[in-house]
Amino acid sequence: MAKIRSGDVVCMLELFGELEDPRCSINQKHLRGDLIVICICGVIAGADGPQAIGVWANANAQWLREYLELPNGIPSHDTIGRLLAALKPSAFQSCFEKWIASLRGIANETEDATTVSESEIIAIDGKALRRSHDHKRNLGALFLVSAWSVQRGISLGQLATAEKSNEITAIPELIDNIELKGATVTIDAAGCQKNIAAKIIDGGGQYVLALKGNQETLHRAAIELVTEQMENDFAGVEVRRYTETMKGPGRLDTVECYQFRVYARIRGWIGAGTGG
Repeated sequence: MAKIRSGDVVCMLELFGELEDPRCSINQKHLRGDLIVICICGVIAGADGPQAIGVWANANAQWLREYLELPNGIPSHDTIGRLLAALKPSAFQSCFEKWIASLRGIANETEDATTVSESEIIAIDGKALRRSHDHKRNLGALFLVSAWSVQRGISLGQLATAEKSNEITAIPELIDNIELKGATVTIDAAGCQKNIAAKIIDGGGQYVLALKGNQETLHRAAIELVTEQMENDFAGVEVRRYTETMKGPGRLDTVECYQFRVYARIRGWIGAGTGG
């Protein structure tokens, strides 16, 4: 079972307190806050639906009674299912994002100074959900764009799109709902867009974007710049080098990375050349 502390439950109850209760007020036997906590904890523990959440709740009834009121005991999976079906997804997501943000703040307060001084890394990526397509209705696979806090090991948010091409439009919307101050955001080549880079900079973050042929002019300029500097062995340029050897199946792979400031050919791109 996931490690949930009493403080986490109290915070959860407070932040989800603003969530409108969609249930009929007649014959309500269970508190909305109790139901929400049970659902979230059950899913964190691996439950994938109302029935599984109900099984988890009954198995952990003693633990739940330590933190929740439960005036009429553990709710049935039917009660849990009715609540989940009636909740407004957007309202729930808003409360959930606030709770996740509060967990990030608590983690920062409890870490030592060395760890806190390091920039948080937020990885944004898109994945197609396997077997989510419907060929009979001419529907493609569902595509999810997610933001992942690498150090915390938690998802900060996600958005669904109809197809991979919509990833470019989904990323800015996802960024708007994430606290970026002091964070370094990594995105693959699909996110290498000026408007995305600008949003990250405006939010107080930094970015590491993969550069490929979809940005032809910038890609060509970067290749020319790196080739020129390597041929001159980075003469007159302050450079950091990093080499790592990784063992693969039947081989050893050596990766070399070079970090240095760029100049006019690339510096016109959003924020480029301003970092170390």
